[in-house]
Amino acid sequence: MNVVSLGGVTVGTGILVLTGIRWWHRDKRRTAALVPFLLSAAYGMLLILSAGGLLGAIAGITLWGSNGLGDLALVWGVGGGTPDVTRSKQMALSDGGHAVVVLLTLALYGLWRWANKVPNAALGTGAVAGISLGLSGSVAGIAAVPLASAANLLGLGLTALL
Repeated sequence: MNVVSLGGVTVGTGILVLTGIRWWHRDKRRTAALVPFLLSAAYGMLLILSAGGLLGAIAGITLWGSNGLGDLALVWGVGGGTPDVTRSKQMALSDGGHAVVVLLTLALYGLWRWANKVPNAALGTGAVAGISLGLSGSVAGIAAVPLASAANLLGLGLTALL
């Protein structure tokens, strides 16, 4: 089971802060400039909820790195502590929800590879922020619950359609 420390949440929140500053000053507060970041953050939240398989392992490794980097910053940078801040009850993805995650992975890969106007950095940092915040007990972590429910519902509709 994946756990997120305060360090991991700090890294995810730091990415949100830096993205917000960039959006405010460099992107001139254009809503369209935030869309790739927000969509990939939602994808990251769904990805960390899929605990098994290759994609789940990649998300777990990313969370481990995020926890480690944030723990280093908190412990050695400012002398703080890094308690476990994982939400007590996790939302599980159904088989249909996992199918939605695979389809979203393919869509993000396509954007990364062929959509020249979509900044790849926004896709990558958004996914890392979503992975870092998706299991937390904070507002961002709680947002993963309806997101997972929507993915499960979409997956149910997808399996009924096919």
